[in-house]
Amino acid sequence: MIVRPMANISITSRDVARELARRYSTMTHEELDMLESILVPMKYAKNEMILREGETCTNIYWVVKGLVRQFYYKNGKEVTEYMATESSIVMCIESLFMEQPTHLQIKAIEPSVLIALPKADLEAVAMKSVNIQILYRKILEESLILSQVHADMLRFESAQDRYQKLIKRQPQLVLRAPLVYIASYLQMTPETLSRVRTAALMENK
Repeated sequence: MIVRPMANISITSRDVARELARRYSTMTHEELDMLESILVPMKYAKNEMILREGETCTNIYWVVKGLVRQFYYKNGKEVTEYMATESSIVMCIESLFMEQPTHLQIKAIEPSVLIALPKADLEAVAMKSVNIQILYRKILEESLILSQVHADMLRFESAQDRYQKLIKRQPQLVLRAPLVYIASYLQMTPETLSRVRTAALMENK
């Protein structure tokens, strides 16, 4: 994968370090310095690949701006696993921790700015700071919880309930992602999604 470090973005690595600390763990100025030192700003064009199948995921990504999609191929078709908008985390967790090639892929749906947290560097600074250890743990906990919530939604919820929950939890995703990706993410056909959306609009009138 070609990594494109990004310069001249309006939000700084310090801003992101503060946001991560605010969201996951309180930090001293020294700890913010350590966290900031490992952050890698990156920029991707629309439809540019961030991680390809067969590559090994080495980063946790924080979405500063844009929309990214995690997907895989099954029976020759793309299946959307996850989508992330601003202030969200995305990673291929199995590949990240087993240090093995992934079957998943990550792609920018919109022009996107990400901050990469390289796993090796994050673990190194976590060894020096309890608060960064907490941040690391909470990021992983959040990722696992979101994955379980989505899996349970697909197992137990109706198509209409799945769509309503997506509107409630990720309204920007519903507004910005192509319908074919939303349908795949909710494990329904585009035709079913169209009917569900129409019914939802009628209910809200």
